[in-house]
Amino acid sequence: MLMATMAPSRVATTSESEPEVPRLPMPSRNPLPLSSAQEAQVRELYHSRVRGYCAPEIKVFADCALGRTFTAPFKCRAQNRLMNACMIKHATQDEQDAAREEWFATRLKRQRDREKREERRKEQEKFHREWWGMPIEDREGEKGNEVIRKAERVGGFPKRDDAEDTLSKDRHR
Repeated sequence: MLMATMAPSRVATTSESEPEVPRLPMPSRNPLPLSSAQEAQVRELYHSRVRGYCAPEIKVFADCALGRTFTAPFKCRAQNRLMNACMIKHATQDEQDAAREEWFATRLKRQRDREKREERRKEQEKFHREWWGMPIEDREGEKGNEVIRKAERVGGFPKRDDAEDTLSKDRHR
C-alpha cells in the first residue's frame, strides 16, 4: 500500500497572491544525516501526520477528558486505549520515511519563507534607523550614552535636589 494514499487530507490554504511552490524530489534514498534541529522538524512533521490520521479518536478522548482532572484516566480509559492504538498503528517506520520525504519536498518553500523573513527584518531595521536617527551600534556607544543622559525623566519630574526643603514627587506626604 502506498503511503501517499494513506496521508491525511490537507486542504490547500494558499491565497491567489501566493504562488504555488514546487515540491522538490528526495535527494536520494539514503540522504546525508540531518542536523538535530532538522531531525526535530522531521519528527514534528511525523507526529503531526500521525495526529492527522487519529484526529477523530483524539477528539473523542479530549471530549471525554474535558473538565476532568483526577478521574480522567479512569472514566476515559476506553477512549484513551482507542486513541493510543490508533497512534501506535500509524506510528511506523514507513510513516517516518514519508515525513522525511515531505520535509525534503518542502525545503524550497521553507527557503522562500526564510528569505521573506530576512527581507522583512531588513525593512524593519531600515525603518528603525530612519525613525530613531542612528544605527544600533551607535546607540550602544558614546553617542547612545549621550542621548540617554539628555533623556527626560519618567513622569516629567525633575531630578530631586539634595536640599531637604524641596520634596520629590514621592515625599510630599
